[in-house]
Amino acid sequence: MSLTTIEIDGRLVGEGQPCYVIAEAGVNHNGSPELAHRLVDIAADAGADAVKFQKRTPADILTAEALQRPYTVPTSLGATYGEHRDRLELSAEVYESLIAHAKTRGITLLASGWDVRSIDFLEELGMPAYKIASADCSNLPLIEYIARLGKPVLLSTGMSDLSEVDEAVATIRRHNDQLVLFQCTSTYPADNDQLNLRVILTYKARYGCVVGYSGHERGLAPTEAAVAIGANVIERHFTIDRTMIGPDHAASLEPMGLQRLVRNVRNIEKALGSPEKRIMDGERAVRDRLAKSVVARCDIPAGTRITAEMLTVKGPGTGLKPNVMPLLVGVVAESTIAGDTLVPSEALKWRRS
Repeated sequence: MSLTTIEIDGRLVGEGQPCYVIAEAGVNHNGSPELAHRLVDIAADAGADAVKFQKRTPADILTAEALQRPYTVPTSLGATYGEHRDRLELSAEVYESLIAHAKTRGITLLASGWDVRSIDFLEELGMPAYKIASADCSNLPLIEYIARLGKPVLLSTGMSDLSEVDEAVATIRRHNDQLVLFQCTSTYPADNDQLNLRVILTYKARYGCVVGYSGHERGLAPTEAAVAIGANVIERHFTIDRTMIGPDHAASLEPMGLQRLVRNVRNIEKALGSPEKRIMDGERAVRDRLAKSVVARCDIPAGTRITAEMLTVKGPGTGLKPNVMPLLVGVVAESTIAGDTLVPSEALKWRRS
């Protein structure tokens, strides 16, 4: 079964609903509980619907060799990759305080779990939904473990081909029909010509589920375009300072950028409006002034049979519309129509000669 609307923490998400904006704090707290709390505030102040963190058990997702590998890149927070990853983890007590803080700010706290122990950790905290990172789109055992929990599953699909996405979606749907599928390109930052936003439309047609976009590009325009073409959910990394040391800061929005993104998304939603084509209330005065009506080209005395040559089209638009001109040809004027004036509406009821 497919669903185009699901519920996350009491909020309807999907078709016909406002775009659900996830502010991805990720690991941009650099292991600092104080900074993590500030990120919750930044997301709430920007008007995001959710703030999301990441939880890993490094020893469960990396080999001992990978953990012990020297890690000397400029964004490193430890001498080895294992030390770097351990530095970026927060305790249960910190998560509990973050969840409580998010509730006071009126924003939902979410997290992606990268392994079974992390999912169990988050489940004990009462996480309302689970994000699966692109790195695990082909990790079917983890996907199945999460899907069995019966909560909304938010799956990013960077670094994946369509057959892998098919497998992941099928795995989820064996247990759970609450799916949000994200188009994503996993380069940091991603160049515009690599984003392929039209995959959003492919996913909607192929899977009939809630579809989102997880962006790592520079700037705001591609994410805004994703909303314009139909993304029901968007996710963007954010940080307090893009120059900080850490893996994701450089590809993140700063607070003002996040605020602008949310503002622009809400304006785009207003602009998208209704599929019904109609005259807007604000257009009526403009239409009266600028649209055209049927006008007498010359004086038409009472008793005259009206010909096409006696009629023209001019503003204002408060008279008969030009499309009725053929109906006026051949009628007999029952009253005089002065030249360069609007033909009266009752002319449509005059007899024909």
